Amino acid sequence: MRTELKVLRPADRDTWYSGLLLAFGGTPESPEERELWDALTENDRCIGAWDGDLCVGTTGAFSFRVTVPGGAQVPAAGVTMVSVAATHRRRGILTSMMRRQLDDVRALGEPLAILTASEPAIYGRFGYGVATRQLSADIDTSRVTLTVPAGTDDVQLRFAAPQDVLEQCEALYARTSGSRPGMIVRTPGWERLTLLDPPSEREGGSPLQCVVAERDGDIVGYTRFRLKPAWDAAGPCGAVVVKHINALDPVAHAALWRFLFGVDLTSTVRVRNRPLDDPWQYLVSDIRRCGLQVRDVLHVRLVDVGAALEARTYQAPVDVVFDVVDDFCPWNTGRWRLTGDAKGASCGRVDEPADLALSVKELAAVYLGGTPLSGLAAAGLVRELRQGAVAEASLAFGSDVAPWLPHGF
Repeated sequence: MRTELKVLRPADRDTWYSGLLLAFGGTPESPEERELWDALTENDRCIGAWDGDLCVGTTGAFSFRVTVPGGAQVPAAGVTMVSVAATHRRRGILTSMMRRQLDDVRALGEPLAILTASEPAIYGRFGYGVATRQLSADIDTSRVTLTVPAGTDDVQLRFAAPQDVLEQCEALYARTSGSRPGMIVRTPGWERLTLLDPPSEREGGSPLQCVVAERDGDIVGYTRFRLKPAWDAAGPCGAVVVKHINALDPVAHAALWRFLFGVDLTSTVRVRNRPLDDPWQYLVSDIRRCGLQVRDVLHVRLVDVGAALEARTYQAPVDVVFDVVDDFCPWNTGRWRLTGDAKGASCGRVDEPADLALSVKELAAVYLGGTPLSGLAAAGLVRELRQGAVAEASLAFGSDVAPWLPHGF
């Protein structure tokens, strides 16, 4: 029987979602998780692949805005819930869903699509490039100390129930979401994701706790974390597992990290998703004992090359012609001239000789400023057709701060 793609109807929601869960191992979610995702999911942006009455493939998208270099917050399709049933692999179902989805994104006028990949090897063939990375650490706080800036002692810290300070913390997040490329603007309802705390994710740890940093009665930072008790023959060796930390200034940031380092009965701080240039790294006494690891996070797809490149600014003047290859979205294939600087940019089709040749995947990888174009050129993935064009474009596409996705979707 031929597989048919259909937009998700509310009546088919349970069947569609059950197929998704089965593809990801079949472990049921808690009622809290299911209720949240049901509330956030946009049914008219979800697609099911149906084989008769069986839903054998799923994908969806959230209507996001994502920060790009220069601070603009650009419409982006947050691709999510992608699955194909194990019984229906290698039949072109994923390709057909990606085709339909990107056509829909283009029709909506969204210049970008973004996703986090369960397996990073999957999405490159659809034009997605790895655009942000995250830093994880297991910090040995029995051996590592912090040197904090002057004024740290003036920051007041207090415990608060996470729900009680959610509004203030979300306001603080909104103030900082324009400061880093890759950060998502959280629309109403998404703040609930920050408090999602199912027992299945605690791994023996406590329920989520929250400490806020205050100055003159105003919240200037917060951290959410759980404690994971442990004991050995020498005594307590528990861990502080950090879920979120955010602050408006270096002093509040240092005060929160000093608190996390000093929690009684613990000897480790574990953090799993921080920007590559997270400031705590420059305060520690011994970076070798922090167990640093890096992995890919946000994969970006330029759905409209011209609109995407015009939406951001550039940290140095740039005037280059790209010869772009995009087999999956052929409307992007061709030569594009980009001119821009820190104030703005323009990008349009030209017939002029190209300065750089690359695929849309590589252009997506450098888009948020976290992947150097010069590095891709050194790997042979970008061809320089005009001497000096790589250096010019690589400098321009960079970002003063590392791009970062603070949470998944």
